[in-house]
Amino acid sequence: MPTRNKHEFEVAMTCEGCSGAVTRILNKLGDVKFEIDLPKKLVWIESDKDVDVLMETLKKCGKEVKYNGTK
Repeated sequence: MPTRNKHEFEVAMTCEGCSGAVTRILNKLGDVKFEIDLPKKLVWIESDKDVDVLMETLKKCGKEVKYNGTK
């Protein structure tokens, strides 16, 4: 079983619509657990997928995305 890291991303979300878009995009990936903190504009993703894959996926919501590392 590969180790699943918890990755922290900063996503320029401003409203429920933004976090909803992020939720829909991440759900399409399958096999990921995630939490969204809208006020802090943070998304934590627990996945064994590559960071680049997660980053590209998040960018599909059209927001600025920054990777903060693993937590």
